Amino acid sequence: MLSRTADHLFWMSRYIERAENTARMLDVNVQTSLLPQSAESAELGWQGVLSISELTEPYAQRYKTVNPRDVTEFMVRDERNASSILSCLKAARENARAVRGTLTTEVWETTNQTWLEFNRLLADGMLARDPSALFEWVKFRSHLSRGVTVGTMLQDEAFHFLRIGSFLERADNTARLLDVKFHALKGDFHAAEAAAGLLPHGEAAQETDDSEYDFYHWSSLLRSVSGFEVYRKVYRNVIQPEKVAELLILRPDMPRSLAACMNGVLENLKLVANDQSADTLRRAGRLQADLAYSRIDEILATGLHAYLTQFLDRVSDLGMGISRDFLVSH
Repeated sequence: MLSRTADHLFWMSRYIERAENTARMLDVNVQTSLLPQSAESAELGWQGVLSISELTEPYAQRYKTVNPRDVTEFMVRDERNASSILSCLKAARENARAVRGTLTTEVWETTNQTWLEFNRLLADGMLARDPSALFEWVKFRSHLSRGVTVGTMLQDEAFHFLRIGSFLERADNTARLLDVKFHALKGDFHAAEAAAGLLPHGEAAQETDDSEYDFYHWSSLLRSVSGFEVYRKVYRNVIQPEKVAELLILRPDMPRSLAACMNGVLENLKLVANDQSADTLRRAGRLQADLAYSRIDEILATGLHAYLTQFLDRVSDLGMGISRDFLVSH
């Protein structure tokens, strides 16, 4: 396969996944903002949305204060923000159009129709009228895109590059979401450690009593990755922070967990391996193995933030390796 074609397919799927992840993140913040909370807590939640996407500085250059309306506009329809939903859907469509002959008619029409319909919904005022309904629509169109891809594409190299892009983007987003939201809910582990007289991270985290307030915020975090029902089915008890972390990091049967994403990346990477991809494949295999054989108490004991930061660095390094081995440089 031509590297330029692989490049367009890889980024097409990443942009679709990114649009969905942004919609999930904004939706959970909209739902959380309806709960009783102080103005400071509400602002921290919206700052977290920007932090997850590494958009705090670009936002500050355009807006004076952090508030729901401006953050939502910036993250949904601002074309100057390359990570906004509008920008992602546009980029996905442009990449799809560049490889129109490689895609099935159903995949192309789904991607193109999503872009056209999203613009119509924005023009119709749906973002201001019912933001949650708009975010659900974006999630649905992403599900539809994946379903049509799996259901109609020949499972050749083109298909594998689409899957690699989706899994890599999802792993990155789940790690960012978990990192930012975990610290917002339980407080920074390092601060807790100091306050508790240098207790281990895991021990310090358990000093905090779970409240009804915590329950709704933890459940909203789980819902942002479609994990609430999964959590109740797997653990059958009250929502506990360490169990949430375990579900979203180590459970290979949880579709949006880091373990499941890396299983998907490795599986598809093996199927497109070439003479120069041995090192990238080794890095992917090592990261997948680390997740497969880790324990959540060990991760929490050494610090969740440090673990997730290292994971994001390794995923970024893996993405660069894939670009170097297979794709046109971006």
